[in-house]
This record gives sequence, C-alpha cells and structure tokens, in this order.
Amino acid sequence: MAGEATDARKSTESAARETGARVLVPVGESPTLRNTVAYAVRTARERAADTDSSAAVHFVYPALWRAVEPTRAGKFERAQELLDRVEVWAHEDLGDDEADAAEPTVEIETAVVGADEYLFSPADFARVIVSYAREHDLGRVVVDPEYQPGGNAPMLRPLEYELTKSELSVEEAPVERPTRRGVLVGRESLTQYLLVFGASYLFYLTLGGFSGTFDLVTGAISAAVVTVVLGKIALKGKPDLRTLPAELGRLLLYTPYLLWEIAKANVALAYVILHPRLPIDPKMVKFEAAVWNDLPATTLANSITLTPGTLTVEVSHREFYIHSLTQSARDDLFDGALERAVRFVFYGRAAAQIPSPKERGAAQEDLGETPNDSLTTDGGTDR
Repeated sequence: MAGEATDARKSTESAARETGARVLVPVGESPTLRNTVAYAVRTARERAADTDSSAAVHFVYPALWRAVEPTRAGKFERAQELLDRVEVWAHEDLGDDEADAAEPTVEIETAVVGADEYLFSPADFARVIVSYAREHDLGRVVVDPEYQPGGNAPMLRPLEYELTKSELSVEEAPVERPTRRGVLVGRESLTQYLLVFGASYLFYLTLGGFSGTFDLVTGAISAAVVTVVLGKIALKGKPDLRTLPAELGRLLLYTPYLLWEIAKANVALAYVILHPRLPIDPKMVKFEAAVWNDLPATTLANSITLTPGTLTVEVSHREFYIHSLTQSARDDLFDGALERAVRFVFYGRAAAQIPSPKERGAAQEDLGETPNDSLTTDGGTDR
C-alpha cells in the first residue's frame, strides 16, 4: 500500500510538472518582483486545478557574492530578507488565511543557490538554476522581466537563452514594467561621481605636478570632463564605502609587488633579446581566471599587459586571451601569482586559498574533463 501511495504521488507530481504547476522563480531586487510573484503563484494554482494535483512554487536567489568576499555575510542576510518578503507576498496572493478547500494547495519554498560557486556568466547562473529545478522536480521557470542576475550587468536575455537549452519550460512573467524616469545625478550615484572626480583629479595632479594654480584649475576642469563623460560607466553600481579603505590599502601593497614583477619580466625579456639564438616561442594562451566583476578583471588584464612578455588581447567574462612570448612567461602566468595578488586587493587574504590556473587545470584532468586552459598557435589549438 505504501508503495502504491508513493507511485501515485510521483505520478501526480509528474503531471503537475509537465503542466507547469511546479514552478521555479529566480528572484532579486526589482520593481516588478511583486507582480512576478503574484503571477507565478496564480498560474501554478490554475494549472494544478486543471490536473487535479498540488502545486509548488520555489523562489531561489542565485548568490551574487563570492565565498572570499569580506561582506558575504551581510549580502546573505539581505538575500534571506528578500526571500522572506517574497514568501509573505506569495501567501498573501494565495489567501492562505482564508483558504478555500476546493482550491489546490500550493507549496511555497525559498532558497539561496550557488553560494559556494563562482557565478559569473549567464551559463553559470543557468547551471545552478537548472540543477535546483531537477533536484526538486520543477518543470517551469518564470523569469521576472526586470531581473538582473549579474547585479548591474544586462544578462537577462542570455540567461533565458541558456535556460532554454534544458528541458525546462521558460517564460517571462507578463507584468507591466514601470516607466523609467532617471536623473543625471541621484543620491545613489553622487558617491560614484565624486569618486571618479577625485581619482581623475589626483591622477592629473600626480602626472602634472602640484606646483601652482594653473595645475589645480586645469586638473579640476579635466577631472570634471572625465566625470561627466565616464561617471556612469567607470564604476558599476554604488561603491561600498565600508570596504573601499581596505581595498585602497591593499592596492598600495600591490603596487610595489607589481613593479617588482615588471622589473623581473624586463630582465627575463632582455636576456631573451640579447641571446644569440633568440629563444622565443610565441603563443596565444587562454585561461579562465578566478576573478569576477569588471574592476578586478580589468586590473588583472592591465597587470598582465604591463608585465613584459605577456599581452592581454581579449577578456570575455572570465576567459582571458593572452599573447605570451616565451614558455617561462606562460609558466608564470599559469602559476597564478598575479591573479592571486589581484584577488588579495579586492577580497582579502581568504582569496589566496583559491587554486591557481595550473592547479584548476590539473583538477579538471583528474576528473576526466577537458581543461579550460588551451594554447593557440598559428597552426591551430592544442588541448
């Protein structure tokens, strides 16, 4: 009897999944989240009624933080607060206080997913969402039209495309979007503009000198022009003033380290140039760096370019395409010293625990996977 009951329950869940009564909704702060919640629970109940079965709506928050971020605890708490708010909304929409016995029951669940992984690209977000859906037997994904999985990056369309590669049914909630009325400088962006102005002004004076009124005035004008033109794109989102002093302090430690690496690379390259046989072995190298967000990725890319013997050609998500002149330059690159130092600047000491590119490639080979790192020559690509 127990086996028959279990089989009947599985059959009912399968029918509910196939008709879209078992739903997954990725959530994040957005102006249309409230209406998306209402749409998801309403349609789940309606489709469950059609199959005479129960329904389930799972709200998941893909983690936008990384395991090495000093502020991850606070971000997790904010994510949990949002999920608690979403759960309250869902129960309000279902009218649980005055539930009608004739209406199908709707199970509401919330969860944070991907907290222990590096979610960077749309494929990364889709992977953890699909994995959760399969684990909980959910067949339909309802996406908030204003959802931004990468925080500020416009990744919704690529995310939906990645999700459609799975067996899940994917739809965008048909909710009304608010009219966007932005201002040039709001209170949230004022700090961003001030930081861009201050950094530009200080850079100008450092190069031009602090000798007189002319330098001070022209520096202020130049910094103002840079701020107006690049203020909205130089930094994405409002800077976290709590972590900024520590990052600047670690950046001061990183600068002499970078200069030392540049000096060593200059000596190594000079040896190659002066060697009678000119022992160069130019190749294009691709590897997935364990850095994320624009500023750390830009810092690493520029650091590699400033080091003689290596040149950053292209950066796509976490994939860095580097032109390397010698084998020793490639060895240094895959040893991950620069990558580890950049992580230290932006995420503190804990970031040093992440394996180097060479170690990550070896781990992939041990698992029987194709390593992410590859070498591209004029004759093709060697894996």
